[in-house]
Amino acid sequence: MNNPNISVSRTQESLLSTNKVLKNTYMLLSMTLLFSGLTGFIGVSMQLGYGGALIADIVAIAMLWFVLPRTANSAAGIPVIFAITGLLGLGLGPILNHYLAMNPHIVTTALGGTGVIFLGLSGYALTTRKDFSFMAGFLMVGFFVVLGAALLNIFLGMPALALAVDAVIILIMSGFILFQTSAIINGGETNYIMATASLYLSILNLFQALLQLLGAFSDD
Repeated sequence: MNNPNISVSRTQESLLSTNKVLKNTYMLLSMTLLFSGLTGFIGVSMQLGYGGALIADIVAIAMLWFVLPRTANSAAGIPVIFAITGLLGLGLGPILNHYLAMNPHIVTTALGGTGVIFLGLSGYALTTRKDFSFMAGFLMVGFFVVLGAALLNIFLGMPALALAVDAVIILIMSGFILFQTSAIINGGETNYIMATASLYLSILNLFQALLQLLGAFSDD
């Protein structure tokens, strides 16, 4: 016969483990967002050009793909995730300068909108504790479709398509936030460093899409 006390003990251990991952994720996410904001401010102050921003982004992506997966299960993953988010924040310098010069309210509105969306979706996932794993296939297909459309529009240069891409990115990143938060809550993601990286990228893409959408509606 199964011992019910053992089952309860395992359930409690699982719950404590999930809560620990959740707590560590949000703590690390908060710190990396602040650090990214600092490096973004540095990029703005330095008047970083698009070439420098591109180099920072390429290095960050390379670290995200090749370095972080190998260090995420050790303490070495902490400085790596800070390096990645710091470089991505630095890479925002040119686009932030562009919109700050045009209208500073665009940047503050995009920041506020990103915060509201993230907190609202995370709060919903945490409160309902629903399993959003069913969204995985849809989100990945949507991501690759919008990526293809964005690359195509580099050659077409259609403003309407650019607006549509930004709008879809906002929807997809919102879905990823629900999916990623749900994965932490339901035990699908047990590594808080990888969870932080996933949520950070969703927030970053969400912010950039909002920024460009608001800029377009402000006669950019």
